[in-house]
Amino acid sequence: MKSAWRELGVGEETKGNIEMDMEYEMGRSLVQVIIEKYNSDNYPYCRGPGAGVVIHKSYQGSFVEDYLNLPSVLVLESCGISHAGDEQEVATFCAHAVELDLSYNQFRDWGEISKILANIPQLDFLNLSNNPLKDSSLDPGRAEAFSSLRRLVLNNTYISWDIVHMLTQKIPELEELFLCLNEYKCVNLSRVPCSSLRLLHITDNLLQDWSEVRKLGLLYPRLTSLILANNSLSSIKETEDSLQSLFPNLHSINLHNSGLNCWEDIEKLNFFPKLQEVRLMGIPLLQTYTEIEKRYLAIAYLPSVNVLNGSVVTDEERKDAERFYIRYHLDCPEDELPQRFHNLVACYGHLEPLANMYLRSRSSVQIQLRFGESIKQLELQLKQTVADLKKQLMHVVHLPVKNMRVFFIAREKGFILEPQELKYGSRALHFYSIQDGDEILVVSKN
Repeated sequence: MKSAWRELGVGEETKGNIEMDMEYEMGRSLVQVIIEKYNSDNYPYCRGPGAGVVIHKSYQGSFVEDYLNLPSVLVLESCGISHAGDEQEVATFCAHAVELDLSYNQFRDWGEISKILANIPQLDFLNLSNNPLKDSSLDPGRAEAFSSLRRLVLNNTYISWDIVHMLTQKIPELEELFLCLNEYKCVNLSRVPCSSLRLLHITDNLLQDWSEVRKLGLLYPRLTSLILANNSLSSIKETEDSLQSLFPNLHSINLHNSGLNCWEDIEKLNFFPKLQEVRLMGIPLLQTYTEIEKRYLAIAYLPSVNVLNGSVVTDEERKDAERFYIRYHLDCPEDELPQRFHNLVACYGHLEPLANMYLRSRSSVQIQLRFGESIKQLELQLKQTVADLKKQLMHVVHLPVKNMRVFFIAREKGFILEPQELKYGSRALHFYSIQDGDEILVVSKN
């Protein structure tokens, strides 16, 4: 190569620029990037779990200077990698690896990825997000190289369903699959379901009709977690028997920013026999309600769900929510009352309206803040979360949030009720029914 440059009369500076342009055009090899990133100058050796192995310069055929410190988790995102490089060196450098992050690189050929995986027999996790694989085909024989994986991330690769199905058939113990941002408008079925998959993350696609979601139940019959956020699903058009049989093991579902717009859709979630966790933020149905109405009404409609939007539903909160639900519907015409209202009345009886339904209109309260010997008057915005409150208090009590415990003490007709710790950072202060004159107590963890 050097003599070729000389024959062409190319100087050193021009030669360097041309080589850089060629490298940018062709991409870099996995081997090249590993040598650059994990050499002894850039990546000191670490002991302990996940420390990996040391490759000394005595390795024959390698151009490694000194030695490489290679962890078992190889993070190589955004490195311009397009191909494997020498397969013998891939095997030497990567045989011990259990996780490999190749996101934001330049892979356009599934064959190059297969070469890499064929030399990493223990690989458990692979991230290929944001590689331009849309027009690449995968030979079934090369798909065998993926067989050891348990977790596979294919976000924003525009991978076809045919290749998805080929991979899931070749990976017998695949448990987690990520297919976000692939612009899927529909789901293609496969003759061979993937019975090992437990978690499917398919957010930010273009799914609109529930008939496409039901196909996911047929493809992955043992799902426990289904993440469908940011798809425009308008309704759940499914019978009780169908939902029970399609997703018999579903424990968690995320429907953030979907198009659900009626309470009947929320009620249908009860047909999943093992469902315990639901996420429903950003759906059209809830946009006209206050924060406390959103949470209380959803809890009342979902009696078996014990985690809503990331916050645990306590027995006390469920009781408050169900009683709130009854009172919320007291003014509805008899013929418009939902069945859930009658079920809850059978449990709690007919309740009188609250004397002061401030929950809808009240936005702030005046409370006493206690910290050590100090007492201050403080205005609380009820729409803020517990995490927001702690950040506010940090500047008042001069404690970092991580060293702070915060308690709410309610006063009722002159009596001080038992303190309640504010533990859940995402929960709005509305949920604690804080009123003027109540107290907030801050205690240092130390």
